[in-house]
Amino acid sequence: MYAALWRVLPGPWWVRVLILLILLTAVLYLLYFHVFPWVFTFVNPAEDSTIGSG
Repeated sequence: MYAALWRVLPGPWWVRVLILLILLTAVLYLLYFHVFPWVFTFVNPAEDSTIGSG
C-alpha cells in the first residue's frame, strides 16, 4: 500500500515527503478536532460519575 502511494505521488522524493507530511498533518487535525470529540459523546456517558458523591 505504501509503495503504491509513493509511486502515485508526483515529483522528486523530497516533494513526496512534503506532500505526505501535509497529508498526515491534515488527517491528524481532522481526527483530533472533529472525529474524536464526536466519538467521545457516544463512549462517555454524560455526567454519570459517582466520584465525589457520598
